[in-house]
Amino acid sequence: MNFKKSYRPAIGYTKLCEIGKCSLTQLEFGIIELKKGDSVTLETAGSEYAFVFLGGHADVAINGTEYKRVGGRADVFASKQAWSVYAGRGATLRFTGCEHVKIAVCSTPTNEDTEPQVLPAERVPVRLLGVKPWERETSFIIDGSTNAKRLTVGEAYITPGNWAGFPPHKHDLDNMPHESVLEEVYYFLFQPGQGFGVQCTYAADGEFDEAYRVTSDDLVEFPRGYHTTVGAPGYNSYFLWLMAGQEQGFFRSNDPAHEWVSAVENMLKKG
Repeated sequence: MNFKKSYRPAIGYTKLCEIGKCSLTQLEFGIIELKKGDSVTLETAGSEYAFVFLGGHADVAINGTEYKRVGGRADVFASKQAWSVYAGRGATLRFTGCEHVKIAVCSTPTNEDTEPQVLPAERVPVRLLGVKPWERETSFIIDGSTNAKRLTVGEAYITPGNWAGFPPHKHDLDNMPHESVLEEVYYFLFQPGQGFGVQCTYAADGEFDEAYRVTSDDLVEFPRGYHTTVGAPGYNSYFLWLMAGQEQGFFRSNDPAHEWVSAVENMLKKG
């Protein structure tokens, strides 16, 4: 069972995870990449969308309303706070590159009508999570503080040589308020560009147990199962994470075999 995919840079809109063509049933992902003056038009149809600016600026039109030079950072390592655009179902969007621009496209089907938003970078909170050697900074871009009803999207920056999302955790069981059924995607970038990490995912029932070497522009789907990540020493490791499912938010459980690590983390934080 292979949950890993790779994005090969291309001008326009490249769909990478499509419902019915991948392991996911609630979540889709792709990349818009444009040069100066290039344009792409997208219809949201019956889904809500989050567009996260990975680097560069674009003029954005949403249902005919124009927003100039949306974006702010040169790339994901220049700033840990991202500009984004949210659009609900039934919207038409047009992106025109002001220079080279790269945008992550996240979506999930919805039955609710919502208003679009252009969300500036300065509103994005960034938090330091974990302790060494499982430390990372995580930002929260799209969540319940926005108009999104089902999507949750953010970015993670792993301290070089550290783990992220440890202990391994999952969200594939309807056991609210503790755990909900949520699909997820991680999309990776590294600095310097030859960097890499390892993405682990495994099922509690043993149906799959995979460890992928991930490099820049790789992504991994998580339809279910535990998952955890480690970045190579010396490299800045980044991943965009997006979730959607029965609930909006973080309702997950840790692998009980490794839950004891959480107690160690709490002790270290207390000093």
